[in-house]
Amino acid sequence: MHSGRPTPPLHVLVAPDAFKGSLTAVEVAQALADGWRRARPGDEVRLSPLADGGEGTIAAVSAASGWTRLPAAGRDPLGRELPAHFLRAGDRGIVELAVASGLSRLDHDERDPLNASTFGTGLVVAAAIGLGVRSLVLGLGGSATTDGGSGILTALGARFLDAAGDDLPPGGASLRQLDSVDLSGIAPVLSEVHLTVASDVTNPLLGELGAAAVYGPQKGAKEAEIALLDAALERYATVLEHATGRSIRSIRGSGAAGGTTAGLLAIADRFASFEIRPGVEVVMELTGFAEALVDASLVLTGEGRIDDQTGHGKTVLGVAQKAAQARRPCICFGGSVTPAGMRVLATLGAVGVPVTEGPATLEEQIQAGIAPIERAADRTSRLVSLVRSLPENGPGPA
Repeated sequence: MHSGRPTPPLHVLVAPDAFKGSLTAVEVAQALADGWRRARPGDEVRLSPLADGGEGTIAAVSAASGWTRLPAAGRDPLGRELPAHFLRAGDRGIVELAVASGLSRLDHDERDPLNASTFGTGLVVAAAIGLGVRSLVLGLGGSATTDGGSGILTALGARFLDAAGDDLPPGGASLRQLDSVDLSGIAPVLSEVHLTVASDVTNPLLGELGAAAVYGPQKGAKEAEIALLDAALERYATVLEHATGRSIRSIRGSGAAGGTTAGLLAIADRFASFEIRPGVEVVMELTGFAEALVDASLVLTGEGRIDDQTGHGKTVLGVAQKAAQARRPCICFGGSVTPAGMRVLATLGAVGVPVTEGPATLEEQIQAGIAPIERAADRTSRLVSLVRSLPENGPGPA
């Protein structure tokens, strides 16, 4: 029997996203690496966990060297005091909206889409700036809020007033009563801050594709509440556009994080610079993915589900695109992989590998933890070894 030919070790770059609701990107990366090394212990494996700007961004970036996690006093979406944090490296900083204003901060029966506020995130942003951050990334995603970012703006010095000149209570629903906005209290130090909003959401602020209609249901909004929030955001946009002379309602991506991007767009000229960028690209830069890719001979990535939505800016798509551009093979592991997801990856020369090992409910998959991911990586590495050991010119003589 032909024994094949010896193969040199591979340089494997492991760059997954989180398996949402189950495992962090750091945990998934470690599981893939451990499983891979079982069959190929001689390979050089480098971990570069990623995120798309939403929940898990700080965990992914902090796995890279040079960042310090600092505490900040925040508030949760319902205004309760909350210990929060952000990352800092010199005058650079990263704030993740989900840390203070995320849906994961609330129990299921606490979800309150009408009154949830981004004020807590604004406190963290203010704390980072107060400690000298001048190049700030704000990662959006996973929010419990539909307040148009009014809570963040309030924490930065804005006032939202009703017809009697009184401050509105926090939350999206109260914006129906918005009569005027006072931006005179916006902190002057913003003029020294370069703000990057990291978000993959392309939805506009309003309408059937807007913040309330598309994302409201997952935050607990019923049909009548969705209509109420959409009307409130329309009033909010009208008042802000009149006050600033800036159009915000139809800007691509203005509906991100319950319209947070729209609110920040309204005061974009108060910053030294302002840009909106795909979250996965920002996180790749912050973690040194491009430099790691140069030395890689194979890329492993993954996330909880690879399906037709993978083609709309999810992390595995970004990784597969970069790998294709660098002419590196890419294997994408998914808690589940649908035919539509396979087709998306195939256009980039990447392949999807399901982690599931048989029929199972989502709850059963979550309870299984890292073990199925390790085994999937082990099986795949053995297959790679088998293929690499094949003779180049077909079988030898019998």
